[in-house]
Amino acid sequence: MDIDLIFKIAAVGIIVAVLNQVLIRSGREEQAMMTTLTGLIVVLMMVIQQIDSLFKSIKSIFGL
Repeated sequence: MDIDLIFKIAAVGIIVAVLNQVLIRSGREEQAMMTTLTGLIVVLMMVIQQIDSLFKSIKSIFGL
């Protein structure tokens, strides 16, 4: 497991949570929702890259 990835995901989560609260308190619920969705997409892209790397390793190990 890549510990750096965990810290990156946590950092994105913290930033999104802070921005979300600031936007909601300033009456910008729609922008808060977009910020949350953007954060989710960023995290999913990070995880997808790791899954891709895992599958490449598996293919290499089994000679596929």
